Amino acid sequence: MPTQRRSAAPKTEGDAPSPMRVLKKYPNRRLYDTQTSSYITLADVKQMVLAGDAFEVRDAKTAEDLTRSILLQIILEEESGGVPMFTAQTLSQIIRFYGHAMQGVMGSMLEQNMTTFADLQKQFLAQSADLVDPLRFNPENWTRFMSAQPAGLQGLMGSYVEQGRAMLEKMQAAGNLFPGMSGFPPAKK
Repeated sequence: MPTQRRSAAPKTEGDAPSPMRVLKKYPNRRLYDTQTSSYITLADVKQMVLAGDAFEVRDAKTAEDLTRSILLQIILEEESGGVPMFTAQTLSQIIRFYGHAMQGVMGSMLEQNMTTFADLQKQFLAQSADLVDPLRFNPENWTRFMSAQPAGLQGLMGSYVEQGRAMLEKMQAAGNLFPGMSGFPPAKK
């Protein structure tokens, strides 16, 4: 097996979607990209995630799916260095949902909120494209950009806030189904 790293050709908009990219994880903890026939690092996998590439990580011996494990490793590295995204309180709250009757709801809610937030980010960037030249993002352009945002942001955030409100109501209703369980108030009499 080759030991040097190669990068895949960049995608263009006209390219057809590529098949699922398979990465093999060997017992020596190395990752092997079957598409490029080269070893890669977690940083390379992170770049694949950022580029929106579809991939899965398989154990080289057992073919067990290790994708989530690798993604969690990337998150751990990101949280350990620089500016973490999650506070200790947030991580503690997430841990409390494991094994809880509401674990599935929590996972679903986080996924829906992440999807909605990503959509809002795309809309935000599309709206700002007219105001901001990415190659010349100077203080004057930033001032123009920010002064045009309040009305636009209210519209963008409206659906996000509404989704959060609806999910909270669902969780409160579900809490009434499980009175006395950890994390929920006792049933009202």
